[in-house]
Amino acid sequence: MGVELKGVRSMKLKETALANASGVLGAAYFVGCYFVAMFFPLFYISIADSWMHMLKLDGLWQQSPSNFVVGFVSFSLVSWVTGYVFARLYNKFAK
Repeated sequence: MGVELKGVRSMKLKETALANASGVLGAAYFVGCYFVAMFFPLFYISIADSWMHMLKLDGLWQQSPSNFVVGFVSFSLVSWVTGYVFARLYNKFAK
């Protein structure tokens, strides 16, 4: 159904480049979120409560360096994989 103009190629995403960008952005979001939680805990809890459907986080507040490291690594990794899978799927559907 799509019309392809002469000389215009369909766009293809580089999976690794998009995955790297997603991983870095995920890491930046995680660090930003961590600082919001440190300096504005009530605001953080209210936002987290609204995102975690029907789960109250009031009594679960816990902060430790090991939690930061595990969260940072796992969130960055999930962001990287999500970016890679997104690019692969985009390229598949763009054909």
